[in-house]
Amino acid sequence: MLHILNFYVLNYRQWAKSAPCLVLNFLKDDKMASLAEKMAAGLDMSAFGKAEELKKRLWFTVMALIVFRLGTFIPLPGINAGVLAEMFSRNSGGILGMFNMFSGGALERMTIFALNIMPYISASIIIQLGQSVIPSLQALKKEGEAGHRKIVHYTKMLTVLITIIQGYGIAVGLLSISGANGASAVLIPSFAFKFSTIVSLVGGTMFIVWLGDQITQRGVGNGSSLIITVGIIANIPNALAQTFELGRAGQMSIGTIIMLLIMALALIYLIVFVERAQRRIVIQYPKRQMGMRMTAADSSHLPLKINPTGVIPPIFASSLLLLPITIANLSAEQGPGWVQTLSQLLGHGQPLYLGLYAFLILFFTFFYTGVVFNPEETADNLKKHGGFIAGIRPGKNTAEYLDYVITRLTMVASIYLVCLCILPEILISRVGVPFVLGGTTLLIVVQVTMDFVNQVQSHLIAYQYEGLLKKAALISKKNR
Repeated sequence: MLHILNFYVLNYRQWAKSAPCLVLNFLKDDKMASLAEKMAAGLDMSAFGKAEELKKRLWFTVMALIVFRLGTFIPLPGINAGVLAEMFSRNSGGILGMFNMFSGGALERMTIFALNIMPYISASIIIQLGQSVIPSLQALKKEGEAGHRKIVHYTKMLTVLITIIQGYGIAVGLLSISGANGASAVLIPSFAFKFSTIVSLVGGTMFIVWLGDQITQRGVGNGSSLIITVGIIANIPNALAQTFELGRAGQMSIGTIIMLLIMALALIYLIVFVERAQRRIVIQYPKRQMGMRMTAADSSHLPLKINPTGVIPPIFASSLLLLPITIANLSAEQGPGWVQTLSQLLGHGQPLYLGLYAFLILFFTFFYTGVVFNPEETADNLKKHGGFIAGIRPGKNTAEYLDYVITRLTMVASIYLVCLCILPEILISRVGVPFVLGGTTLLIVVQVTMDFVNQVQSHLIAYQYEGLLKKAALISKKNR
């Protein structure tokens, strides 16, 4: 999940460092369009068939995701599938159903991929929070690529520890489950089951982390986010079938089903609109003497996304809430009274769960906006390249203005994310339809799909650019 965060961090910080130079060189004809936008507008999709490197990357991505889906059908040793299915049928509308959706059905089948990539997300949260308060981690963050590798290594070590703890909790919870006829959910002795469950879940989780890294490096798109998205998409046909079955059985009216589908389409439109929306701050560049040549005054814009954090706040908030609550749910039936009470209070659609979910989304929205956008650094880079905002003095005043703007944009983004994730969940919990139609899942699927399409487009633009360079080289040789 660090790769997801790095995508947003680099997206802003690299622009802040390189944009002033690029603007002076490229943005003379069209002041409000970047070179990439110009090339994308004239993109020839016939180049797709000739881009061999892109096709190899796409095939690798598809095969890796197929491997992931196959792993969601390999069960843990000693599981009584019948008792487990009975337990999930009773709790499919609660938190277990939501976490099962994120795992692509692996939790319901209690497979080696039951935890999916959630422990790695939890470890990433802890490490990222630690970088704000622990000096040694702050120092690593400033060491560049070498420091980043160490942080990734520490994150993976912490992932193993978290998976061991959560695997033990799941094993204990499964040992306490029994079916209606008194049959246990576990078919092997207690110690052997605990040991095999921990080893299997640790191995499965770390394999998913490795697989996500391979997709990021050798495929197209962000591996971690694609794995989560594929798990959600895999449940869409079943969710739609369940919804239509409720209508056929008379438990849900046709009008309600149509309203839910319209709501889902409206949410998709809203997500695309907001995720593409920008607050553009005009940056001006005065005339400058460069050697014997005088450059003309020019202007560009600093694009600030309305939602700079993307899907990170909902994913991290879900990760922090779902795994502890899932373990509590597994232990609730045969556990102590306080566990059962806690399980009910934190049930899907309950006020306490919705309140905690909204608070975590707000927290991570503001926290990660501070990570991906540094007003002081951006103001310094603009000052170094001679750029300034009209009416604002370079340096400290520019940083304060950027901080003023980004704070208000973050407030808008936090309200947008909370409404998008909470309001549909309230409606769905009241109506009783599957979680796939919720705001959180739609946000993840739409955002990741947009990022994937953008990366494919970037590969095609790079291929076309290489072709132009080759043609230019051939023409120069002929003219000699």
